[in-house]
Amino acid sequence: MKRVGVIGGGQLAWMMADAARKLGVELVVQTPSQSDPAVSIAQEIVFAPVDDASATEILAKKCEVITFENEFVNLDALSVLEKQGVCFRPRLEALTPLLDKHHQRSYLRDLGLPVPQFFAVEERENLKSKIEYLGFPVVLKSRRHGYDGQGTFIIKDFAALEEKLSYETITKTANQSLFLLEEFVPFERELAVIAARSLNGEIVTYPVVETQQEQQVCRRVIAPADISADRVAEIEAIAHTLLNSLQVVGVFGIELFLTADGKVLVNEIAPRTHNSGHFSLDACETSQFEQQLRAVCGLPLGNPGLQRAGAVMVNLLGYENSDSDYQSQRQQIAEIPQAHVHWYGKTQSRPGRKLGHVTVLLDNQSREQAMAVAQTIESIWYPK
Repeated sequence: MKRVGVIGGGQLAWMMADAARKLGVELVVQTPSQSDPAVSIAQEIVFAPVDDASATEILAKKCEVITFENEFVNLDALSVLEKQGVCFRPRLEALTPLLDKHHQRSYLRDLGLPVPQFFAVEERENLKSKIEYLGFPVVLKSRRHGYDGQGTFIIKDFAALEEKLSYETITKTANQSLFLLEEFVPFERELAVIAARSLNGEIVTYPVVETQQEQQVCRRVIAPADISADRVAEIEAIAHTLLNSLQVVGVFGIELFLTADGKVLVNEIAPRTHNSGHFSLDACETSQFEQQLRAVCGLPLGNPGLQRAGAVMVNLLGYENSDSDYQSQRQQIAEIPQAHVHWYGKTQSRPGRKLGHVTVLLDNQSREQAMAVAQTIESIWYPK
């Protein structure tokens, strides 16, 4: 398949450009705004919201297969197109248990995968007894459309929970509550792995990485994570179980917790390329973006292995409301040895917004060196 439709035109679609050129693939993107990053690299654009299925019908006429850059889609409306013969990869049935976080947690638990304890927020009068079982603090999450910390709240006590669950936000739709409550996991580290599955069921996994979040937004990724071979094998087994169960074709990001007593828990699944895999653009033989295109086009998967001993990726996050392109800071960062700066071309900065990232290739697997490099980048990027 040589013409791929992508629902979503943000930086994840933008980063497919080099791989598309390499593989001789044309990208057709459905995205709402002229200023979205992938507009500059797409062969053709369908300007529409990502959940506009009538626009996706137009997209389908311009390509042979459709994949996803984000998960904010209307699966019910898309399933009509799938029944008419539109090819989605991953298939819609693979996304169905994942887009609602409560359904996702339940699916993972039913597969026998380790997850934090959780329940859906439904009848308010039953909350107290359920929360006594979990204990405070608890984590409150929006079941749909949460990302980069949006829709995730650490709740310290019952009064704070009551305040957050005001009657406006807890209105139920078709008997479904809008929130999920889960135990707060005092993790030692957060980990992630990118895994890909091909049309014929081949699975490859990228090196397990350590991710470091601040205010629930990823700040840094260290590849590979400094964990035991047993933990790596356990995480790879989780990825195989999940992707085979869903019969996925494409790339998934799997976020995990490592607890102080060495337990691995699955935190969240992203059914697409993921921030934790951006290091692969510069550090791996096959980037996660090339892997996604290889999978959805029916090509053999590439080698996901590191080409250097290690790498550190730092997100360049907005810290102010501005129209600056931060040219001076980017030039300084680019002068760091073995640094690769990726700037997404967004026209506006706001606090927490992902404006770009930088990956620095390392000659060893020293976590201390990776952290020192990250601190150097952040000292240049963020105002004193």
